[in-house]
Amino acid sequence: MGVLVAAILIARALTRYGLTQITSAWQSIGIGRFGYAAAYAALSYVLLTGFDYLGLHYAKRPLSYPRAAIASFVSLSIGHNIGVAALSSGAVRYRFYSRWGLNAEEVAKVVAFSGATVGLGLATLGGLALVFVPADTADFVGVSSGSIVLLGCLCLLVPVAYCLAAVFVRRRLTIWKWSFAFPSLRLACGQLLLGTVNFACVAACLHQLMLGVSELAYAKVAAVYVIANVSGLISHVPGGLGVLETTAHYLLQGEGSLPALIAFRLVYFLVPLIFGLSMFAASEIAARWRGSILAENSTQKPTERSERS
Repeated sequence: MGVLVAAILIARALTRYGLTQITSAWQSIGIGRFGYAAAYAALSYVLLTGFDYLGLHYAKRPLSYPRAAIASFVSLSIGHNIGVAALSSGAVRYRFYSRWGLNAEEVAKVVAFSGATVGLGLATLGGLALVFVPADTADFVGVSSGSIVLLGCLCLLVPVAYCLAAVFVRRRLTIWKWSFAFPSLRLACGQLLLGTVNFACVAACLHQLMLGVSELAYAKVAAVYVIANVSGLISHVPGGLGVLETTAHYLLQGEGSLPALIAFRLVYFLVPLIFGLSMFAASEIAARWRGSILAENSTQKPTERSERS
């Protein structure tokens, strides 16, 4: 059902443009813009590996960075496209981390830590864009700059409150059946930095593609991306497919945004998905191969002992 809704949303958006307009807009983006966009996308995925690396320290089961990086990239490149990232990427993470000795609770802590980092990054980037460049956002939202600044300040209260909680809240908190503790201030600051810079890179990726079809300020694109991304997360449509594009396209009416948004889907979601699926398949084959060798060795050893006796 989610895929069907996404397809309808994209189809409705595409009907606003003719094929000739979309083709010419794609050509106008240029190889150089695609190159810069790909570089920002790659940097974003590198930063995302830090989510898992810090999360493993939060779960008190630190692993080497290469292992954390592999699990992070594969799980997120797949989770970004499937949707309900906490579950989809969490399942892939469990496939990796369980092989390296983590149990289900420890993997859940890594997933929760990464989710909190995502929230901090979105709130901080959105807040900064709204506070420091309110006019750009006010133009397409249709409210006063003062209201935009107030909204930005409210967004920035989220990371401030989180860091204060990391300092002063010592006991474990229980919500429904879930029990958790705030990370140390050092880890919280790491979350804040990685989360914000990551989404700044994602917005920069989209901004580069948008520049190929329209002159837009980075802060405006960043604010639109945050709003569109939150809409995609709330919808639970696989990868925000259609929701992200339609929301951003609506907010940027008349800016020729749709071709750039489709290019963004290709650069940031689909290309990493191809690499992620390939790496996941290779890891599964390697794990089964190692498992068959261990099973073969375990059956050979008793035979050797019996022959010696």
